[in-house]
Amino acid sequence: MDPARRVYLDWNSTTPPFAEVLDTMRDVGARTWGNPSSIHGDGRAARAVVEDARAAVAELCAADARDVVLTGGGTEANNIAVRSAVGGDGKPWILTSRLEHPSVARVAEALEQEGRARVRWLRVEPSGVVDLADLERAIAETLTRGEPIALVTVQAVNHETGVIQPVREAVAIAHAAGARVHVDAVQAWGKIDTSALALADSASLAAHKLRGPKGVGALVARAGLRLTPVLLGGAQEKGLRPGTIDPVLAAGLGVAAKHACGGSVRYAAIAPRRDALEHALVAMLSGEVSARVAGDPLRRAPHVSILVWPGWSGAELVAALDLEGVSVSSGAACSAGTVEPSPVLAAMLGDRDAASGIRCSLGETTGDDDITRALEAFRRVTLRARRA
Repeated sequence: MDPARRVYLDWNSTTPPFAEVLDTMRDVGARTWGNPSSIHGDGRAARAVVEDARAAVAELCAADARDVVLTGGGTEANNIAVRSAVGGDGKPWILTSRLEHPSVARVAEALEQEGRARVRWLRVEPSGVVDLADLERAIAETLTRGEPIALVTVQAVNHETGVIQPVREAVAIAHAAGARVHVDAVQAWGKIDTSALALADSASLAAHKLRGPKGVGALVARAGLRLTPVLLGGAQEKGLRPGTIDPVLAAGLGVAAKHACGGSVRYAAIAPRRDALEHALVAMLSGEVSARVAGDPLRRAPHVSILVWPGWSGAELVAALDLEGVSVSSGAACSAGTVEPSPVLAAMLGDRDAASGIRCSLGETTGDDDITRALEAFRRVTLRARRA
């Protein structure tokens, strides 16, 4: 299959790098490759690149540059945020849900296994939204027992369904009880209105979800928030992220962050194309299986569609479509290769449908021709399956 003829509908997994990102990284790699921690001229030039990137992230996140910690990506940012909330004596509670990305959910599980925290898994509504009433109930029950709450976590946009979570409301509920809130905002920046994220105590970002490079991201935390490193070593990033920062990756992050500042308008224009693809796929299987959209269609980011096709294996459909030159997903990319059904869909719909989801996520360069060719591939794959 000619790579140029492939249809890429997996933007939630990673985004194709913006041309200016690649150009800037090549230039920085050739000229500004020094160690940003060195005090000589080469080091200072590299440090300037890093600080420019930090400033760009701060602008995107409506934060102060001093409150931006550069990390190796969204996973590291989430790890720092969740682990930093747990400290001291006792086993404080973490209130979270199975909607969360594994870099949040598995850290919460690990802290519980280490005996450092207890986890209360909040109920998930079939619409794909965390149950705010259950959050209120969990907080009330915990406070009634006189037990501390270390952290409430809530996503901004779910990585599988694209459902936008009620961040503003969740933060208000948690803060009224004196609880700290972390938001995994990796799928939100540059795609939707992110004004509510400024209310949280911390939020994460990954460059490769913004058409930037992989291997770099950020944690944005309110001034004065106690953070502790996951790794130990040098004093880089105020000791929170030891290790030499790559100015080349930082430069790419900076350009991507600047590009993302106007992204919500660009992404809003994608919704009609996403809807056309979705409606055609539902109609394609009409009368055979009850294919349906997972998640509340009115609460989704404009570029994501996940369909549940009962009786079909999502992983097998992904593989068949790949042979046809179409890239889609059956769940989080970080869970690829596992045999377990999607924990997100399982929490929403139950185990039976959790292995039957197909996610199509579009982006700024997705065109009408891509939709046409994707639908043709879906028809060929489903027709072969029916004949078999």
